[in-house]
Amino acid sequence: MSKRRGGTPSTNGAQPEEEAKTAALRQYETTEGHFSLVRNFRLADLITIANGICGSFSVFMSAKYLVTNDEDYLWSALAFPLAGLLFDFFDGKVARWRNESSMVGQELDSLADLISFGVAPALLAFVIGFRTYLDTVALTGFICSGLARLARFNATVALVPKDTKGKSKYFEGLPIPTSLVLVGVFAYWTLQGWIDGKQGLPGGTITLWGEPGGDGDMHLITPVFACWGAAMVSKTLRVPKL
Repeated sequence: MSKRRGGTPSTNGAQPEEEAKTAALRQYETTEGHFSLVRNFRLADLITIANGICGSFSVFMSAKYLVTNDEDYLWSALAFPLAGLLFDFFDGKVARWRNESSMVGQELDSLADLISFGVAPALLAFVIGFRTYLDTVALTGFICSGLARLARFNATVALVPKDTKGKSKYFEGLPIPTSLVLVGVFAYWTLQGWIDGKQGLPGGTITLWGEPGGDGDMHLITPVFACWGAAMVSKTLRVPKL
């Protein structure tokens, strides 16, 4: 799962956390000249950005599939989030190896995760057939739940109990990279032809109001996205860190 690279967390209250943020910001403010932000990027930051690049490519490949109906683009869109997970795994390893933790790296990590494991999977769901009005409402909720979960993590990571090595013992809520389980399901459906334009999504749709084919239609599997989003923002669900 994703490992944020913020400053050394403390359980003694908000003041040490604020001091760490201030120190990180001061580091970037003292560097002058053109592209000072880019010149301050560490190796771990560049690996994190590679995660965001993978998510962005997935989004564009999904769009290319919608335009061309070329299934090669769809398979590329399905593969890029997995590549993003590899970068997401290694950025934390590299940050600890090189002792390069920073608040900027922490924010980069969350933003890249939102693209690769929030926006990209939701667009893939739309591409393969979740396209009714209620489907898009559920997918929007899924993305926003991931956004809220990442924001909460950054704000509360210092309060989560730590082990003897200083690592958090658990995640509060379902980590957003778990959305790759859904991407894996989409890949299987694509392989079987259970997508829009072929056999259609498993289970079909139901009509909650109005006439079939209207805004009241929803795929039977759509509530999975709502439940996944609820699990991500859950305060009581605790997933042990491996």
